[in-house]
Amino acid sequence: MASKEQNHYLTGKLLIAMPEMGDPRFHRAVIFVCAHDEEGAMGLVINHAMQNVEFTDLIKQLKFESDIKVNFEAMDLPVMCGGPVESARGFLLHSSDFMRDDTMSVGKTYGVTGTVDALKDIACGKGPNDLLFILGYAGWDAGQLDIEIQQNAWLVVDPDPALIFEGAPEDKWTRAVGKLGIDPGMLSSVAGNA
Repeated sequence: MASKEQNHYLTGKLLIAMPEMGDPRFHRAVIFVCAHDEEGAMGLVINHAMQNVEFTDLIKQLKFESDIKVNFEAMDLPVMCGGPVESARGFLLHSSDFMRDDTMSVGKTYGVTGTVDALKDIACGKGPNDLLFILGYAGWDAGQLDIEIQQNAWLVVDPDPALIFEGAPEDKWTRAVGKLGIDPGMLSSVAGNA
């Protein structure tokens, strides 16, 4: 159970980049916050699909042996660019029906697993019901994310599996903003402080 002083942390929330985001790597980004505490934060961009990188090609390169043949083309799983940190490191953001010893639980609904064994499980048909494969992550030093939120760089919204795992990546920013009841067209590229 979280203590009262941890209630302000954003673990398990979604960050929505505001239009005035100065860093082009986070233009219209939606980020799932995997961890946020007094030491910093770590998150995965869930809506920036990588160009010319196919999940099926990554699985084939790993040459897993399995009696079960999974039709990866039918999964139509894009590879996401999760952020600028460790861009060759892979993560699975997935539903909680898939947990391994190295899985980091995020609330009761989500998990993050970052091992090749998790990919092997998927190749063998033992993966989670819902998943995103993500290369790289976004990271913040202690207090940095809090400052960025105070500077109106990010909106915060509760996640839901449909927003995270379903639909076209390019539509997720608009859908996330819509969860707040805001018309995305009304967001100014210049925000002020009240």
